[in-house]
Amino acid sequence: MSATPSVRAVARVAYFSSDVVVHSRSSQPVPTGFETTFDATARTAQNKPAVLAAPFGADPGATLLQNRPAGLLSYTTYSNPQVLHHLVPHLAELASTPTVLHVAATDDLSDALVLRSSIPFCIYSRTAQHAYDNALVAARLARTEGKAVLHIFHVGHQRELVLEVAEDRIPRFLAEKPAANGNGHHHHHHTASNGSVHANGQSEEADDESSRLFRAYEHAALATVALVRRAIRPFYQHGSTEPHNVVITLGRPSFAFVFVGISFVELSLLKPLPPSRLLSVIPPSTQRVVVIEQVRQWQTKWTPLYLDIASIVQQSQAEHHPIVQSCILGDVNEVEAVDVLKLLQRASTQDPSARLELGTSTSAATGAAAAPHVPKHESSYTKILSHLFGDRLEIANSPELVPSLGQLATSPEFTLGRIRGELEERAELIAAVQELLQDASIPAELHALVSKWVLVKDDGAKSKTVSEEILAVLDSLKPSHPAAERIFTLRSHLNARSRWIIGSDAWSYDLGASGLHHAIASKLNINILILDSLPYSSRNASDPSRRKHDVGLYAMNHGDVYVASVAVYSSYTHVLQALMEADKFEGPSVVLAYLPYKEEETPALEILKETKLAVDTGYWPLYRWNPAKEREGKEPFTLDSDAIKNDLQKFLDRQNHLSQLVRSQPQLASELVGSLGENLKLARKQRAQQSYNDLLSAIDAPPLLVLYASDGGKAEKVAKRLATRAKMRGLSATVATMDSMTVEDLAKEEYVAFVTSVAGQGEFPQNGRTLAKTLNALTARGEQLLSNVRYTVFGMGDSHYWPRPEDAHYYNKACKDLDARLEQLGAQRVVPVGLGDDQDADGPETGYKLWEPQLWKVLGVDAIEVQEAEPEPITNEHIKAASQYLRGTIAEGLEDNSTGALAPSDTQLTKFHGIYQQDDRDIRDERQVQGVEPAFSFMIRVRMPGGVCKPDQWLMMDQIADEHGNGTFKITTRQTFQFHGVIKRHLKSAIQDINRALLDTLAACGDVNRNVIVSAIPSLSKVHAQAYDFAQKVSNHLLPRTTAYHEIWLDKKLVAGDALKDVEPLYGEFYLPRKFKVAVAVPPTNDVDVFANDVGFIAIVDEKGDLAGFNVTAGGGMGVTHGNKKTYPRLGDVLGFCTVAQGCEVAEKIMLVQRDNGNREDRKNARLKYTIDRMGLETFKAEVEKLLGYQLQPARPFTFDRNVDDFGWHTGTNGKYQFTCFIENGRIQDEPDRDFKTGLREIAKVHKGSFRLTANQHLIIADVATEDLPQIKDLLAQYKLDNLSQSGLRLSSSACVAFPTCGLAMAESERYLPILIDKVEKICEENGLRNDSIVMRMTGCPNGCARPYVAEVAFVGKAPGTYLMLLGGGYHGQRLNKIYRETVTEPEILAILKPMIKRYALERHDGEHFGDFVIRAGYIAPTTSGKAWYDKMGGEIVVASS
Repeated sequence: MSATPSVRAVARVAYFSSDVVVHSRSSQPVPTGFETTFDATARTAQNKPAVLAAPFGADPGATLLQNRPAGLLSYTTYSNPQVLHHLVPHLAELASTPTVLHVAATDDLSDALVLRSSIPFCIYSRTAQHAYDNALVAARLARTEGKAVLHIFHVGHQRELVLEVAEDRIPRFLAEKPAANGNGHHHHHHTASNGSVHANGQSEEADDESSRLFRAYEHAALATVALVRRAIRPFYQHGSTEPHNVVITLGRPSFAFVFVGISFVELSLLKPLPPSRLLSVIPPSTQRVVVIEQVRQWQTKWTPLYLDIASIVQQSQAEHHPIVQSCILGDVNEVEAVDVLKLLQRASTQDPSARLELGTSTSAATGAAAAPHVPKHESSYTKILSHLFGDRLEIANSPELVPSLGQLATSPEFTLGRIRGELEERAELIAAVQELLQDASIPAELHALVSKWVLVKDDGAKSKTVSEEILAVLDSLKPSHPAAERIFTLRSHLNARSRWIIGSDAWSYDLGASGLHHAIASKLNINILILDSLPYSSRNASDPSRRKHDVGLYAMNHGDVYVASVAVYSSYTHVLQALMEADKFEGPSVVLAYLPYKEEETPALEILKETKLAVDTGYWPLYRWNPAKEREGKEPFTLDSDAIKNDLQKFLDRQNHLSQLVRSQPQLASELVGSLGENLKLARKQRAQQSYNDLLSAIDAPPLLVLYASDGGKAEKVAKRLATRAKMRGLSATVATMDSMTVEDLAKEEYVAFVTSVAGQGEFPQNGRTLAKTLNALTARGEQLLSNVRYTVFGMGDSHYWPRPEDAHYYNKACKDLDARLEQLGAQRVVPVGLGDDQDADGPETGYKLWEPQLWKVLGVDAIEVQEAEPEPITNEHIKAASQYLRGTIAEGLEDNSTGALAPSDTQLTKFHGIYQQDDRDIRDERQVQGVEPAFSFMIRVRMPGGVCKPDQWLMMDQIADEHGNGTFKITTRQTFQFHGVIKRHLKSAIQDINRALLDTLAACGDVNRNVIVSAIPSLSKVHAQAYDFAQKVSNHLLPRTTAYHEIWLDKKLVAGDALKDVEPLYGEFYLPRKFKVAVAVPPTNDVDVFANDVGFIAIVDEKGDLAGFNVTAGGGMGVTHGNKKTYPRLGDVLGFCTVAQGCEVAEKIMLVQRDNGNREDRKNARLKYTIDRMGLETFKAEVEKLLGYQLQPARPFTFDRNVDDFGWHTGTNGKYQFTCFIENGRIQDEPDRDFKTGLREIAKVHKGSFRLTANQHLIIADVATEDLPQIKDLLAQYKLDNLSQSGLRLSSSACVAFPTCGLAMAESERYLPILIDKVEKICEENGLRNDSIVMRMTGCPNGCARPYVAEVAFVGKAPGTYLMLLGGGYHGQRLNKIYRETVTEPEILAILKPMIKRYALERHDGEHFGDFVIRAGYIAPTTSGKAWYDKMGGEIVVASS
């Protein structure tokens, strides 16, 4: 909710005046106006109080009492009975503390006024300016008197103006001591002085408590007047000076009317209300006093202010007492002057004890109770409940009941009572049925049905069917038996219901007050779903002294309650299982459901990340506790969190090993413990001796410590090379990561050289962030811990990475920040900071060559001539050559249980085996804080040429994902399967399972030919079969021949030991310089983007419809390095035509020319595209033809018209049917309302044809026979796989995996692209382009896995939330796009695309695609070749708006 001027004003006063501020959160998933104001104020405020948040519905009183500071405590909240009523028990204790309670009321004041009787001071503000001024009065009053002040004010509207004083004046104002004289300072509008007798006869004694408090209020008000220069009064009076009628108001309207004989009094001070002060505004001429209060929801007969005023008037000593009447203020928007006159006329004619109403009546104004808003994210769980239990689901506290049952309908206490009544009625129904069965005279048909009902009464589906039959028989037979009549009366309870109460995590703060305790202890068959919405990353942002009770543990302690902890964004299957078990359990069930979001607009991606973080770190464990299993002799507790299970298993394995050891040799027990001290002493002694030896060896020169921070490895290599060179000069040098060093240890070093690269927007690499944060914190505290350290810093960055002038400071920011922090902490800079720039002629080496000699000079070793040759750095080429044909030490690494990772050199080799080592980057920081290694896991990619698999193979892939991976699998842009989250000990078994499905992973990655892809055209069955057969032959022909794969993963040993040696006839021991990709396209569809591959085969079909041969292309490739213009994407060139029989040989010879001529010195320039540009196309072609021994024929004509998939049903040339499903970004998983993984599993169980994966990450269910068509269609419809209502933009989109698993990712891709498309779709729909195809692709890094450089619109990640934007690609993959903007964020993307898409809709030619239009319209220049990719980037001309 947005902050109105009133709320902002009060919040700012509370912030500036308090030592501690507590605020209650909203019941809605949005920050309150107070919360947003606190956040905004904190960014500029000089003095910042502690700000604590209390969850909505939790008891704020306990938080206030536990966080009482020495100074002022302020509390802010919107008026709500669920919040304010919790305060009541604590008011007696709070009353004597310097506390201000600011309560914002929307209209009705009933709930806020409940607090008035227990607080010494109560102030009311009608306008925003009053709210600001009175907030200052309240703060001053609470500080000077040491007592609590209740400040009630109206939320108001956005048009109100507030004049505020400067922030720095408020603390001084509050610190001023009150005036010494406490008796004579009254405001000018008072007609009497202290101790006088008023005209009405009421005497005020000087020692009256209310008078004393009133004087304290006056002093605070006077001090505030001096500050703000505005009048501040306890009562505001206008109108006649000798009135017959006095109207006293408490409410939002101003009643700015002028009538003869009527006086209006607006109350600002509600307590204390000294009789003399109040009677001073009721002259002797008054005959009637009407008290108007805005308290429509007041529950008792007499309203609060009316009682006080009537009592004061009646107790006065005046001869004549005016009549006092109560009036409730209705809808103030309809009150006019004539309404006030009518009110007074009614007052003169009605019984004085009757309550009057002004404005629209209370009932009319209130109307039917409005149903509470249910946040949209909560539908994730309610939809699952509806899906599971259908018609028998009863959400007992559903907001839909509010209009009929009132606001109490959603409270747990009321709901529990209503359910108890329903269950008692059902018990009565069962008793009536049992009674009816005892009567032998009832008809046999009815007896049989009733007997059957007794057996199925608790079965949802069966009880419904039998119930309908019983009611039909009762209706037709109309038996006169009393039990039958009771059954008919109670017929609504015949069906078995699944009853659920849904609540929030606020119930967790007070188990008794929330009614949760009563539900758990009730033993009723009721299910409770508690939604916890606190994000893991915000877990420490609330009040640290208040914590939620562990509801799960509390419920499990009862022993007879089913308990489960679930998270739908972590495991959808686990949620289903828990909900079904809870429903089946006889007795109370509590399901704790995690749904972390801060506001309703929180994207699902953020909820997914928070859930993953909470589950993987163990903050939100997944488990089930089922007492029913215990009765069966089974274990009742089931732990379902993989992360916790893995850690627990390691501990248990270790514990079991020691236990077995001690049990077999008891004497070891004492030795194990007793030897610890001796071993420690020995270790210390050895370490001391080593330190002494090191000292002796380096006695003549100062030791050098080299610390580095590196993500990609470049800075690490530079640091290690620096340490090596230092040792060659006789220095004692050590090298380590920055995060391996504490500040305390750093302070002991003499000379330290730092080498760091940058990550994201100038941030430190992952292994340097902890030390950097520590240095920042120490700098903020002004400490000088490093005065003995002499340092220098060398940074590595790219000055063109952030091209905009406003972003220039990101260049080498980490290095510059580190240099500044070290200096601020007292360290002495011995060499100026060195800056290595990727844009220099020699890259970072240019700056490094200037920096390093200065360091040697400082250390006194610059004159030493190094004779020894510097060790050559280890490269991928060395690793391959020394690997014994891809073996390395992979087998040994798999046996190492001390880590979840493999050795760095082995991770380069596992790529050849189809495996990438990764870690969960969502929780990388968290694990580093915990002091444990990253959450390592592995990605496995299957080799499946042509992307065709059989149903049994699909079922095996589905099973592997569940048993070894993260429960999902992905269709890649190379037509194969990819599994994520496979931990090391599951690697071998997962690959063995893949091989059992007659598939493998060999050469799915690495410097070899990778998975061969084929156009998946559903209508051309015959040509597809021939192209697929060719792709398999190429794949097998170019497959590595090493037996290492079978030895390591399949346990197949070499025959006769080492007698037989491996040999690679095509690759040799060095394999290829870089990866090699082959694609086969079948015109007119270029869905494989054939020109983006190293080698392409474009199918040419003869007049009979058979495959005649291929046009051959070479030199395509997507990979780029940001800012490095030596790298660029390139499309393949057509070399000529070959027959089908020649195809495999042509592919081989092209690969051999690349093997022998590719750049092995620089992997960034090692792909075939650079080899061709370096050699020249004609020279390259001649080399290929030389190896072939013949020339390629001239290329034959062909036409492409698209590169998107053909969705929906198609009939193949073989008469069978094919259906292309839309699988967004290729992720096969179950989500709410999209059980695609389950649906495809069910289809695979009955399908008799095949599955084809497309290069656009979608799926074709192929070769469906006519007789099988209805069954397949039914399954597609059941699981919503036949839904093709997506926009043309979404159907044409594609994204790589990126975060959280890809180690190369710089930004989100797969998880973010659907969110971006949601927003761009709206722009397309506004311009009538919903069904128009625009090819949009996104990758998390510039390596180009989703082939972004041939898309019409593309986004390539540079940093979290920041992308390179490209435009102008060809719709059918025939033209590269070009960089349009080097740095864009989402708002900029939308701002660019909105007018561009609008203009495209208005000005495009017939059949013109978006990529062609942006070139014609002048937004971007066409890319004519890979080398020209950077030419005219950023837009060719300035485009005028249409």
